[in-house]
Amino acid sequence: MDVHSSAKNSPAEIEIKVHSIPPPVGYPPLYTQPPPLIHHHIPPPPLYYHFSEEWFPWLVPFIFIVNVALFILSMYINNCPLHSRSCVGVQMLQRFAFENVQENPLLGPSSATLLKMGALDANKVIQEGQQWRIVTSMWLHAGVLHIFTNMLNLLAYSSNCFPIARIGLLYTLSGLGGSLLSSLFLRKNISVGASGALFGLLGAMLSELLMNWTIYANKVRIYVFIFIYVSIQTTSANNVYSMQLATSTMLILMILIGLMVGILPHVDNFSHLGGFITGFFLGFILLVHPHSNRINQTIAPHGYYTKSKYKSCQHIFLVLSVIALSVLFTMGFVFLFRKVNGNDYCSWCHYLSCVPTPLWSCDPLCNSIQLGNQLNLTCLDNGKSRSYTLPAGYGVISVQELCSKLCI
Repeated sequence: MDVHSSAKNSPAEIEIKVHSIPPPVGYPPLYTQPPPLIHHHIPPPPLYYHFSEEWFPWLVPFIFIVNVALFILSMYINNCPLHSRSCVGVQMLQRFAFENVQENPLLGPSSATLLKMGALDANKVIQEGQQWRIVTSMWLHAGVLHIFTNMLNLLAYSSNCFPIARIGLLYTLSGLGGSLLSSLFLRKNISVGASGALFGLLGAMLSELLMNWTIYANKVRIYVFIFIYVSIQTTSANNVYSMQLATSTMLILMILIGLMVGILPHVDNFSHLGGFITGFFLGFILLVHPHSNRINQTIAPHGYYTKSKYKSCQHIFLVLSVIALSVLFTMGFVFLFRKVNGNDYCSWCHYLSCVPTPLWSCDPLCNSIQLGNQLNLTCLDNGKSRSYTLPAGYGVISVQELCSKLCI
């Protein structure tokens, strides 16, 4: 170290120059600076939540084909020209011609053929022990207009992607729930169709939307009535909330419209109600998704905090839904096998399926002529006539039941 004083500078100013001497070779340095930190951007691990499989590609076509095939089979078995001269489209369709519009305004087979194929008839289910009709009725349709509407609804409601086994179970159990409720309350008409299963899909969509609200943050689908949907993509938080609210509002509106149509005569609204209730609870069980921000613990790097796969409220609703469905199905089958008529315990429940107005009557109307114990009935809806020999003590209520069967 050399020290030099400059004459030009003031006595208080001293210039010091320091010359560093390198250490001998082989000796470690007395002090070394740490290497500069290089900050590398580590992307976050992939999210746990995703739709792993789509059920639409083959499940919906399978359901579609089964329903259409059974309808064609029912028309083949019906063979309208064999027993009627007033068939619709007999020259073009031959054996597959439709019944006349008085017999079936939906352009399909006769009621007798539908009963033969497995239509839901509460008397046959309860009195004759044909419980298998609860399952078969959901795959049958009363006519071309009926199956066209239901299959169109199926395609519209099935535009979401869910695991295939769960949706198949949801569709089947919802149809079963609708048929079960119809067997307990609908005693004057037969019932066919997939409406209960379709209302189950609507109920499941509603519960799935309520429980997985944040999943719809980036893409919200608004279904317009039965066959049009609009996809809206947004990134704004306010717009997201508005779209979520619009989706739930439109879905509830669709459900209310369907239930309101069910109060018209000759429409099985009990099947709609039973399917919707079943599907709503099943949505909490089968369609509950993990958090959209939950990280898969098996692929998360060290230091990442992993949350629980499901929210606590999801567990609560799942348990409550399992209990509710278990109780409802158990009570339904117990009442069914004990031949209980639900209308005996609920005097106003029949208004859930049909509300009489000045424009229509919920009970079928017949012209009756009685001579002694001989009763002749003519149904005003389809023009059918039949004679009955009445036993002693046959009342007005029993005659109304005969009229209901004649008008089926």
